[in-house]
Amino acid sequence: MDIDNLIDLLQWPAMLITLIAAWLVGSRSRAKRCAGFICFILSNVLWVIWGWHSHAWALIVLQLGLFLMNLRGTRKNALPAKG
Repeated sequence: MDIDNLIDLLQWPAMLITLIAAWLVGSRSRAKRCAGFICFILSNVLWVIWGWHSHAWALIVLQLGLFLMNLRGTRKNALPAKG
């Protein structure tokens, strides 16, 4: 199997990790939410790799924006809760 086929297949783990991340960030547990944001960041990286290979420039821009939001979510989740 060549590198092009491997990168084409990358969309499937990226999709699965995105779904797992969405499930985890909805948790009441801070640790699970943190794991969810880390999964989202991993999925952002995978989608950018796949998008670059597929010339999906809008997807890359979307993933960069979502990456920044996930960094923010990770930081805010680590802060002590107010109130």
